Amino acid sequence: MSDFDVIHEQHEGHGRFVIHLDGDHEAKMTYTETAPGVVAIEHTLVPPEFRGQNIAAQLVEKGVRELANSGKKIVPVCSYVVLQFRRHKDWQQYLAG
Repeated sequence: MSDFDVIHEQHEGHGRFVIHLDGDHEAKMTYTETAPGVVAIEHTLVPPEFRGQNIAAQLVEKGVRELANSGKKIVPVCSYVVLQFRRHKDWQQYLAG
């Protein structure tokens, strides 16, 4: 399993965590601020030809940790992120009330 360089890009009210892959491909996890200090993780996407390399898991792990460390609470909307929150019981503290 390779470790990928996960980049956090922020804009007013929303952002994404992205991994630039070969060619013009990228994997990403997007979020939107829904209230002060609360973000909804809405979407995770890995191009089909890059699946099976643990890319989505690395995006979510880095994203959740970084958002939580910045004081954000998280609402998982993306089904993959919901599944990861179920697997990582230690992440329950990061969930928005």
